[in-house]
Amino acid sequence: MAHQGDGDLPRYAAIGERLTEEFDGVHGSDTIDRCVCAARYGAEEVTGSAPPDLVERIARRHLEVLATVAAEKRRKAQRSSLDNSP
Repeated sequence: MAHQGDGDLPRYAAIGERLTEEFDGVHGSDTIDRCVCAARYGAEEVTGSAPPDLVERIARRHLEVLATVAAEKRRKAQRSSLDNSP
């Protein structure tokens, strides 16, 4: 299904490229693409438009939160594995 503004996808591709470089080693390109798409459609839903600067800010924040959650899970897993040591 086509969405309003799909002809503007090259504008958003640059966002994905910047975020892929910024989050290299933290998130895969598929996760980054999903966050950019979600940010774009979310911005359109809330504000009626999706300016690239807004989409990039939203996507970056989503990726930061995902990275924080993943780091916390790793920290807890390491701590619990240490607690189970004989």
